[in-house]
Amino acid sequence: MAFLSDTLSRVKPSATIAVSAKARELKAEGRDVIGLGAGEPDFDTPDNIKAAAIEAINRGETKYTAVPGILELREAIVEKYKRENDLTYKTEQVIVGTGGKQILYNAFAATLNAGDEVVIPAPYWVSYPDMVLLNGGEPVFAEASIENNFKLTPEALEAAITPKTKWFIFNSPSNPSGAAYSRDELKALTDVLLKYPDVWVLTDDMYEHLCYGDFEFVTPVQVEPKLYDRTLTMNGVSKAYAMTGWRIGYAAGPVELIKAMTKIQGQSTSGTCSIAQWAAVEALNGPQDFIAERRDAFQARRDLVVSMLNQANGIECPMPEGAFYVYPSCKGCMGKTTEGGKLLETDEDFVTALLEEEGVAVVHGSAFGLGPNFRISYATSTEALTDACERIQRFCSSLR
Repeated sequence: MAFLSDTLSRVKPSATIAVSAKARELKAEGRDVIGLGAGEPDFDTPDNIKAAAIEAINRGETKYTAVPGILELREAIVEKYKRENDLTYKTEQVIVGTGGKQILYNAFAATLNAGDEVVIPAPYWVSYPDMVLLNGGEPVFAEASIENNFKLTPEALEAAITPKTKWFIFNSPSNPSGAAYSRDELKALTDVLLKYPDVWVLTDDMYEHLCYGDFEFVTPVQVEPKLYDRTLTMNGVSKAYAMTGWRIGYAAGPVELIKAMTKIQGQSTSGTCSIAQWAAVEALNGPQDFIAERRDAFQARRDLVVSMLNQANGIECPMPEGAFYVYPSCKGCMGKTTEGGKLLETDEDFVTALLEEEGVAVVHGSAFGLGPNFRISYATSTEALTDACERIQRFCSSLR
């Protein structure tokens, strides 16, 4: 339509949201569908957090809040960074937003000028490049291949940096691959970044507490303190605390950047939901023991899914270190034909046929910038995952 912004033509809808919507639509029609597209824990928000929200309502905490967040939550965030990441911030260096998405969007809105480049490792979370485009920037993709377990090499990072680079986005553990960087692997990347003092670092630590085995999570500024003055460290309560619908993301960084992001937020959403903020205070300050219990459950699911997918004809599935996703390659299925007579030429063909013929909803890898792959979220029951993987095995065995 003529009156719509030209910018809108540069972006596309979220593929992950679209897959979940399609699965719900088919279920409503009576189809037996297993949805593995949504990136949210199937566990409920812990009772103490819900109780804190109810108490906040009863206390009358239902008014406007300060734009960057209530002081109590920003103090809890400061303490979290100190306790868990050995990072020191002041409350004026912290901002709370309506989910991690708003934090990222505000950072780009506050800093990007037309033509500024943002280096994004591929595969990437679907929203990164579109947020850059919406704010006039240009996404530049640095590929992380399956041969490197989807981890960016220092050489690939350096090759992607140009005089126009303003940001480097870093996500570990990764959505969609689950890949997580060890201290040494991250140090190799920060050594490259030290050579380019004008490049800022935006680190997405949303899956920090979902690392498996003896893997130790580290964030870039922990590894290289010299990056402190040009790093925005973003996190939230959505994944670890099963609070996706509460919409609380937060970040810490240089004061001037936080002020600029606050100015943007003040003219868009203003402060985040007051009740959700008080719930987040309890999440960060309250008992943390349930996190390890749920992490163990996710790890068992990961091991099951990886094992079963690697038994499917034409599928190769690396073992991820974190998050609750796997990102298998379906390269071995390309060029084959389904029982329904559909030729599989792309990963999108693969996931479409899988949904139509077996009722398993996953997300095609090209939506994340690297294929032929597909993303599975194993944030659902063991029974559903077993059933889904058996259907995938059956589907792959039927290809000719």
